[in-house]
Amino acid sequence: MPGSSHPGAGAAGRNRWTVLVVLCVSLFLVAVDATVLHVAVPALTEDLRPGGIELLWIVDAYPLVCASLLILFGTLGDRVGRRRVLLLGYACFGVASALAALAPGPLALILARALLGAGGAMIMPATLSILRQVFPDRRERALAIGIWSAVAAVGAAIGPLVGGLLLEHFWWGSVFLVNVPLMALCLPVALVLVPESRGTGEGPFDVTGALCATGGLFAAILALKRTGGGDLDTPGTLLAALVGALLLTTFVRRQRAARRPLLDLSAFARPAFGASAGCVVLTVLALVGLALVAAQYLQLVLGLSPLETGLRLLPLSLSAICAGLLGSRMLVWLGPRAMVSGGFALTVVAVLLLTGLDDVDRPLLLGAGFVLLGFGLETTLFGAYESLLNDAPAGQAGEAAAVGETAYQFGAGVGIAVLGSVMNALYGPAVRGADGVPREESRDAAHSLGEALTVADRLGGPAADALRAAARDAFVHGMRMTLLTSAALLVLGALMALRLPATAPGAARPLASADRSRE
Repeated sequence: MPGSSHPGAGAAGRNRWTVLVVLCVSLFLVAVDATVLHVAVPALTEDLRPGGIELLWIVDAYPLVCASLLILFGTLGDRVGRRRVLLLGYACFGVASALAALAPGPLALILARALLGAGGAMIMPATLSILRQVFPDRRERALAIGIWSAVAAVGAAIGPLVGGLLLEHFWWGSVFLVNVPLMALCLPVALVLVPESRGTGEGPFDVTGALCATGGLFAAILALKRTGGGDLDTPGTLLAALVGALLLTTFVRRQRAARRPLLDLSAFARPAFGASAGCVVLTVLALVGLALVAAQYLQLVLGLSPLETGLRLLPLSLSAICAGLLGSRMLVWLGPRAMVSGGFALTVVAVLLLTGLDDVDRPLLLGAGFVLLGFGLETTLFGAYESLLNDAPAGQAGEAAAVGETAYQFGAGVGIAVLGSVMNALYGPAVRGADGVPREESRDAAHSLGEALTVADRLGGPAADALRAAARDAFVHGMRMTLLTSAALLVLGALMALRLPATAPGAARPLASADRSRE
């Protein structure tokens, strides 16, 4: 029956915190997998010998496929059962991880990474929508969402550290193979503990609309990523942007005309829903701004090892965990509007603090900036996700979760395009003017700081020293401008957050009385 729960829903309610652990373990793996490959690229390249285009698709296949399928699987879960989609995602993710670990060549790895993206797209919205079902009390649900969002943020942040530790002892396939036993454990546990639930959707599933959304998001995010990589003027980028715009426009028109739309677009007119989605996009823009520069700055400018880099990023992860655990209380004390706008303001302070970095190691400044950044970003994401999910009816939990996750992925794509373009515009011209560097080598060095240092090692002599100095100076300058651009976007996010409700219905009550009411 639509809207009904599985007979085991009551038992799952009693075991709701165990269910949360199972959901968070799987979410952690999905989040880690989004970034773990970054440190494995050199070893993978040496073993599989992929071409430049193949290597690009090895890295991008996972996030592109995952982002493009979120709406499809989120809304499908509302129709056919969220637990069913989650279990299918576990199986898909486990099988794809094994295929990726044992891939004999670049094409096999690309296909395995695409299958991983499909599994991730099943898992991510299902975990969040199931939390809506398992935690009916908003105060408890707020705590669960705080833990959920902290796990997602920490997973993405420590992905490179996990990859670096595995690569010190095993081959590159180990970064995928570690997923297999954990997914094999999650599947039977979720089958027993997680309740089945569905939305209230009736009538046939809009397959054509789902395909338009999937293809449109894939093309649009691909165009954004290629723009951030400096490929704005290439025919492939322009074609992807055109196809994405056409398919997404068709999807919107189709949903507006449908009696039973796949995605209720009128929800975006509600302040809590529309503003929350926008805040997620702008928060992730800042997160991507950090990701674009942090690892390169720490390793290539300061000369830290991958393990040292991971340890320097640890304050960010720990402060994000603290913000997630305190999120439910902050929601009660402050309300969504003050919480999200305050999180944005704190993140602006952190970003401005980090603009004081240069080519000299300043661990105290870096640590302070990362602590504020982690707490501010997690506070903002928590408040935005909680408001988004709470504003949606229980029957549309999968749809709301898919919108939140799509906003996250879209924000990442826009961040790469906007902030990557800022970095490329400032870095490239400065490096191409390095004294004594031949034109061809100068052109190669202008692609990235890593390539510049490689070219310098090959050149040797005074020209190499000049190139290293120019590349590091250009990178630090580009990093500062990127952070300032992020700060401006965060201020815009703080203004958008003013549309959120001032108080959290069902959560805005004294904590002590709320605790006594459950005793």
